[in-house]
Amino acid sequence: MTSRVITSLSNDTVKRVRALHMRKERDETGLFVAEGLKNVIEGIDTGHAPKILMHGPDAVSHPMMQKAVQATLAARGEVIEVTHDILAKVSRRENPQAVVGVFPQAFVALDEVQPGPAQCVVALHRVRDPGNLGTIVRTADSAGCGAVILVGECCDPYSVEAVRATMGSIFAVPLARATEDEFAAWRAGWTGSVVGTLLSATVTHSDASYAKPAIVLMGNEQQGLTPDMAALCDVNVKIPMRGRADSLNLSVATGIMIYAATA
Repeated sequence: MTSRVITSLSNDTVKRVRALHMRKERDETGLFVAEGLKNVIEGIDTGHAPKILMHGPDAVSHPMMQKAVQATLAARGEVIEVTHDILAKVSRRENPQAVVGVFPQAFVALDEVQPGPAQCVVALHRVRDPGNLGTIVRTADSAGCGAVILVGECCDPYSVEAVRATMGSIFAVPLARATEDEFAAWRAGWTGSVVGTLLSATVTHSDASYAKPAIVLMGNEQQGLTPDMAALCDVNVKIPMRGRADSLNLSVATGIMIYAATA
């Protein structure tokens, strides 16, 4: 295995990887951090090779490590053995993963979005919580959705928190970004249905008709769908609340809607 060894926290490469916790640095470099050998292998298996592969001494003997190293070197990436302290600083966790990969971000254009095996696409308007976003990407992957579209000012899907929540699905689900106007113009050419959720809706999610391919359009955690976004929907539905709680977590509600639209 060909790698160099870094033991200093002040090393320039270590500093650059640590800086990827900041959105400004991710935006400027187009890179992000994925933690864990499983996630690194998921990236490789879906055609995404690491630019940098950092690993602790204990990871060398893992049977999948050689695959990760070979893929990184084949893509002219860098393989670096580091200390536990460096891994902890890079991941900002006391018990870090033994492997960390630095990958290029991969957004697709709106006109490249396809409905996928499930004949469904998820669109999120101004989603704020990276944990919610990552969980939704994972659910979209599980259901076979073709893409997740981020509409308006959303949190970063390539933040460490969002990537963790995707459990590797960050590499499997195409991500697109659009302004509200760009999304509205693209939606006008959509051949299937667009369905959203509204508290004021009279149709329940289980009774609605979902013409495929379907777009599941969800609003943000605090406001839900704005009137302009709701107006883009062919039908707005509600998920019944049968207990004392009057709302659902966004990722849970989106999961329910994804499976309703893909049934």
